[in-house]
Amino acid sequence: MVTSPLQDIELSEELIRKFDKPGPRYTSYPTADRFNTAFTDQTYQAYLAQRSARTDNPPLSVYLHLPFCESLCYFCACNKIITQDHGRVTEYLRYLDKEMAMVASHLGADRRTVQLHLGGGTPTFFNADELRQLMEMVRKHFSFTPDAELGVEIDPRTVREGTLEMLAGLGFNRNSFGVQDFDAAVQQSVNRIQPFDMVERAVTESRKANFQSTNADLIYGLPKQTLESFSRTLDSLIRLAPDRIALYNYAHLPSRFKAQRLIVAEDLPSAEDRLQIFMMSTRRLLEAGYVYIGLDHFSRPEEELNKARLDGSLHRNFQGYTTRAECDLVGFGVSAIGKVGNSYSQSVRSVTAYYEALDAGRLPVEKGFELSKDDLLRRQIIMTLMCSAPLDIDAINRHYDIDFQQYFAHELGALRQFEDAGFITVDPSAIRVTAKGRLFVRAVGMTFDKYLAQPTTSTYSKLI
Repeated sequence: MVTSPLQDIELSEELIRKFDKPGPRYTSYPTADRFNTAFTDQTYQAYLAQRSARTDNPPLSVYLHLPFCESLCYFCACNKIITQDHGRVTEYLRYLDKEMAMVASHLGADRRTVQLHLGGGTPTFFNADELRQLMEMVRKHFSFTPDAELGVEIDPRTVREGTLEMLAGLGFNRNSFGVQDFDAAVQQSVNRIQPFDMVERAVTESRKANFQSTNADLIYGLPKQTLESFSRTLDSLIRLAPDRIALYNYAHLPSRFKAQRLIVAEDLPSAEDRLQIFMMSTRRLLEAGYVYIGLDHFSRPEEELNKARLDGSLHRNFQGYTTRAECDLVGFGVSAIGKVGNSYSQSVRSVTAYYEALDAGRLPVEKGFELSKDDLLRRQIIMTLMCSAPLDIDAINRHYDIDFQQYFAHELGALRQFEDAGFITVDPSAIRVTAKGRLFVRAVGMTFDKYLAQPTTSTYSKLI
């Protein structure tokens, strides 16, 4: 066992081997694979209307899915459109504006917004004028608070001189660069060539433009990766010193994602090699002064994500860990997911279907989910555990009018294996995640997921 002297997290190879199994990442509960087509645009409108009629609404978070990419990254599992035709942006912007206007009309006047995220695809496929037009549209329909968090995902290959300054001028204060791996052979094997100098320039420009926070995404388990090559990638990234780092585990699912069929399966590292890369990477990041936030996220100690972890205000939503308190999320664009009231909704995945729905005067909802009282209860428990925060059983009993010990008698029995392993402590007043257990919160949370006993077409990634 290796215990980091820098923070309260323990790495145990033996326990990882024992408890490393497939499971949801819980950016929502129930998870998106449980959404159903009985939830329609009319259902979504009803939830928007309910919000409009209330006066005690949480603030809004806005997500925009911008699906266009110039080239195909073989590992990618996102909903994207590969095209060299930048003229397609004009039409997409027009329909985004139409969708935002429709949703705003159902939301009513209360559109106070504390968070915006541009995802994709490649948001920086859009040029400066198109992004300005996009932000004018968003600000026309939504009112950002002075401290709003505006984030954008950036492909370093699209960064030109002035790109980061332009984005900052539009109000963006957070960004995330897709790094994945700096090794030339790995980049070639996944069709994403971006030398270190390219990423270094982008990060430098980000700092000059005074972004509040810069994140870098890494992926372990890609073809051609070795323990030694990924250690060199970490050397380079640690020198760049981003504020946050996301260390993702690559899930090879070529039956679901066509792009992944272009990856040579024989080039993928073995399960043993992946484990060693994960262990090495986590140790390296901790030794470099990063703090483990949860799942695959690390941050600088002074970064607000870590401050939220320490003061118990950390939250989790479809974009991952966040410092923002509970929000209603409205998503726009193809495949975008929303959360309004006690509901989730997801838009159609194809641009053709998206345009057809809006032309017909319908919100482009493909499926969704209405949460029961039991779903809300379990969501609160799972999300609390995912943030490694203490679960206040007395507060749960009062809020949901239940007897926790009786209601969750089966689950409490199932938790004993994690208690015996030292991942959690359980007493009548609280469930607490220990230092040893912080790497295993997905497994602990799964105990309260009643839908795991039901069939699903999804294949979950392993915990590690």
